[in-house]
Amino acid sequence: MSQFIEMVGDPRNNPKGWPTKRLSELAEYSIGLTYKPEQICDDGTIVLRSGNIQDGKISFSDIVRVNAPIKESLFVKEDDILMCSRNGSASLVGKVAMIPDINEPMTFGAFMTIIRSAEAKYLYLYFQSQDFRERVSEGKSSTMNQITQKMLDKVEVPFPDKDVRETLSAIASQADKSKFGDFKSQFIEMFGNPFENNSEMVPLSLLCSINPSKPKGLDDSLSVSFIPMDRISEGGEYTEFETKPLKDVKKGFTFCAEDDVLFAKITPCMENGKGAILKGLSNGIGFGSTEFHVLRPIPGITNSEWLYFLTKLSGFRLDAAKNMTGTGGQKRVPSSYLLNFKVMRPQLVAQKEFAEIVRQADKSKSVIQKALVYLNDIQSDELRKIA
Repeated sequence: MSQFIEMVGDPRNNPKGWPTKRLSELAEYSIGLTYKPEQICDDGTIVLRSGNIQDGKISFSDIVRVNAPIKESLFVKEDDILMCSRNGSASLVGKVAMIPDINEPMTFGAFMTIIRSAEAKYLYLYFQSQDFRERVSEGKSSTMNQITQKMLDKVEVPFPDKDVRETLSAIASQADKSKFGDFKSQFIEMFGNPFENNSEMVPLSLLCSINPSKPKGLDDSLSVSFIPMDRISEGGEYTEFETKPLKDVKKGFTFCAEDDVLFAKITPCMENGKGAILKGLSNGIGFGSTEFHVLRPIPGITNSEWLYFLTKLSGFRLDAAKNMTGTGGQKRVPSSYLLNFKVMRPQLVAQKEFAEIVRQADKSKSVIQKALVYLNDIQSDELRKIA
């Protein structure tokens, strides 16, 4: 069930009697770039395709780059909506994601559409509703294999007053930030853009320990946390880990400890953002997948929150992808990349302030999620006043 349905009810029934507007009145749309196989290269412009839309987000796994002439209008912008408009699989047609703040020029493929609108956040919610699929396909959503511009032109979008739209968009946006830990703009504001060259930049290896060794003399019967790759989400979330005796995991797994930062090094987990700050480990110790790198903050120099959100920046992940070694599904980010990555030395006071912002957001997460459940009933007092 999409957030749009959760918030406004089923728009097919238009329970609030809201007016509608043609999508063509609210947005502009463009079809993407056509390129030839011989134009694909390793260092060209990223072309976003249907596979780059994962769970309503832009995923940088399976990246294709091309060296081809690209019109200015075909470069994506922050808050554009990327839609899969043509695909052999009907289930993929209509999938959408919003373009985040990106650190390099990107375009989009010919089977994709970019929708640009001042109402982008509201439309993003609407496009995830069954109502949109039925309107755009005239009731034939199960067999729809393309969405043309003419089809988009005809779509009538439920369009409440501005304050209602802004309320719905803000709640959805806040829930999304809480769920996915989207503190990028706050990070950049407090610590600067790590990709702007500066003479004061230092190697990351001076700011944290990378893949530290496990301590000697631990009792084989000690209970430790076991952390396989599939227990870590792309948003850094996890439930309580399974515990195992040290003797069962001390060989063949990666050692980590409380407050360490995990960074998935293998494709596509790395590009998709897998990683986490480790909390609540059994006896403060964990052993996880060998496909994790471990970054340990140095007391008095860095903290876990700064390290984690540095590695979550899309620019960091894209740069790491360029430096992968191996082939196909076995490409990995080498430890040398992390050791030599240069960044501005962050002030400890600012790091502590940033960590507190993250903690407060985590506290509000459950409150926001509960609010979304209650918003499933549009009769909530606040929204009734607004509407």
